[in-house]
Amino acid sequence: MATIALYHCPDARSFRALWALEELGLPYELHLLPFPPRVRAPEYLAINPLGTVPALRDGATFMTESAAIVQYLATRHGPSPLAVPVEDPAYGAWLNWLHFGEATLTFPQTLVLRYSRFEAGRADQAAQDYAQWFRSRLKAVDRALAGGEEHLCAGRFTAADISVGYALLLADFLKLLDGVPPMTQAYWARLKARPAFQAAKRAQKAELAEILP
Repeated sequence: MATIALYHCPDARSFRALWALEELGLPYELHLLPFPPRVRAPEYLAINPLGTVPALRDGATFMTESAAIVQYLATRHGPSPLAVPVEDPAYGAWLNWLHFGEATLTFPQTLVLRYSRFEAGRADQAAQDYAQWFRSRLKAVDRALAGGEEHLCAGRFTAADISVGYALLLADFLKLLDGVPPMTQAYWARLKARPAFQAAKRAQKAELAEILP
């Protein structure tokens, strides 16, 4: 029986955790919520008073930060190629990319989402400004791939790619990838073609079908 429970909204930050669970092949229980859950599923506040997703429970462990959850899963349920060990020269780069995906890339996108989808017409200029801010930050990904590398660090797919990959998923949804260099476009195409990414998409779709009339 699955011991890991994930509370998730389709294609929200919690997708990072869902993708990592599929990459690791761990059993889990998926609880799909309407977005934003703090408004549309107030009973969820009893589980996570912040009202945000993700929320992950693994036995006595409870977590709400998406990048931290990916790091936790890759290390607590390892050994796994998703993690880079401390003695590896790529360890620092792995940690940096893992948290860059959330703190640097996803943050401006959340403001684009707010002002272009939920408060459209009230702050169009703000949405445009933050879209440009996101694209400027994406240059770091371009530089990392400039030498022909397929992944961000350690010469293989790791949890860092999940973190940055989710930022690209959100950017794709917000149509922020127009004009992005071919290397980053190709990187995103590789990520979303991964079997575990596709499995995570199917899992949330199946759960959505169960709760929708």
